[in-house]
Amino acid sequence: MQETQTTESPSIPSRSSTSTQDRSSAVGQTSSTSPQPSKPTPIIPPLVKPTGPGSGSGVRWMRRIIAEDAEWSLAIVPLLTELCIQHIVKNFQNNPILKQLLPEHQKKVLSHLSPDLPLAVTANLIDDESYWRRCCTQRWPVCHVDNHGGSWKRMFFELHLENLLKHFIPNTTDPAVILNMLPLCRNYVRALRVDQFLPPVQLPAPPRGGDQSDSGSEGEMEEPAMDHYQLDDLVAGLSHLEELDLVYGVKDCGMNFEWNLFLFTYRDCHSLAATVKACHTLKIFRLTRSKVDDDKARILIRSLLDHPALEELDLSHNLIGDRGARAAAKLLSHSRLRVLNLANNQVRAPGAHSLAHALGHNSNLISLNLRLNCIEDEGGQALAHALHTNKCLTTLHLGGNELSEPTATLMSQVLTINTTLTSINLSCNHIGLDGGKQLLEGMSDNKTLLEFDLRLSDIARESEYLIGQALCANREAARQRALNPSHFMSPVTAKGPENPVG
Repeated sequence: MQETQTTESPSIPSRSSTSTQDRSSAVGQTSSTSPQPSKPTPIIPPLVKPTGPGSGSGVRWMRRIIAEDAEWSLAIVPLLTELCIQHIVKNFQNNPILKQLLPEHQKKVLSHLSPDLPLAVTANLIDDESYWRRCCTQRWPVCHVDNHGGSWKRMFFELHLENLLKHFIPNTTDPAVILNMLPLCRNYVRALRVDQFLPPVQLPAPPRGGDQSDSGSEGEMEEPAMDHYQLDDLVAGLSHLEELDLVYGVKDCGMNFEWNLFLFTYRDCHSLAATVKACHTLKIFRLTRSKVDDDKARILIRSLLDHPALEELDLSHNLIGDRGARAAAKLLSHSRLRVLNLANNQVRAPGAHSLAHALGHNSNLISLNLRLNCIEDEGGQALAHALHTNKCLTTLHLGGNELSEPTATLMSQVLTINTTLTSINLSCNHIGLDGGKQLLEGMSDNKTLLEFDLRLSDIARESEYLIGQALCANREAARQRALNPSHFMSPVTAKGPENPVG
């Protein structure tokens, strides 16, 4: 018996051909089960040809329709709300609409706004912190928002204003560039920290004729003005300014270094003095690394007498001597100053005497920094005598002042009597072995000092170790008092209800 073989078409067969194949397969099965005397005729399914007009003579192929767009859906028309938000974002610069929207729509608009929009549009309209965070991170790679009160908007305007001041060139840059920012940032700037002030551009002097070279002396030549940007108009417009940190110098000057790039002129000094005097909200004033001498320090301090809000004055890394220290001592008696920093100046024993006299009658100052001066034992002993009566100072820094054993002897007495000091620094002095023993004896009776820096002071290692052990005990006791304040009551208070008097 011969089996019938049929060639299958690669296309999907039509319904008629399928039924024909089914019947043929059924007949084939019947013939295979029963004996057939003659061989069957093979059944070949016909090809289905298209019958429509103009269909041609080709074979019909069945196929599926596959969408080309993977994201294709029936919802091809966006919501009207989305269209409105897109229009608002696109035209925000010319027609800013924000406050009239619902809160959820405001968030969508703000999330799509560009950080490059003009500040005249966004400054007083947008308060969203996420938007100002994007503005800050796009402009500055490192952002320490904690240094700006935790506010991204405040950080942006403070850094933006500081950048304008650092690149302002007198007689070249238009002052309106800075003053036009006042209406936009006056409510957000709390601190200004400017570590660079550029001097005016010096033009080359015109050549002088040979007949004029001998007619006048070189001293008669007028020196070019080196005054920097005056802050009076700017600070007067910042109604919430609390901190002013300035450095009159130039950064990254490279091979163009000249000493007059770091010159704090008398006009700068008088203008700055008038500026801080008029700023009644100023709490912190720092003027460091600006070559401020005694005369300029006296001009500045005179303007700070009886200031209603000043709490911290930092004139470190300057050229202030005894006359400037005497002016600072007067300020202690005519202000509410709590922090005074005169580190790395030229204060000697007479200046330390003036400060000690003011310290003995002061009730506000909590921190005094005189490191890297040269008060020597005479000034150190004067300050130690003042600490016998002072009841408010908590931090004293006298490192690098040529102190020795006589000062250490008096400081040991201070440790026995004074109960307010929590931090003393006598590092980089010549305390010596005997001085170290004196300080150790004073620490045995002290229960309040938490930090005592005696590095590079020539004391014995044993004394330094034992002083460290006493400090550890004081810190542990302070920690216990902070955890359980009611447990450390005075005996009279604790036993009063149990043993009433009378």
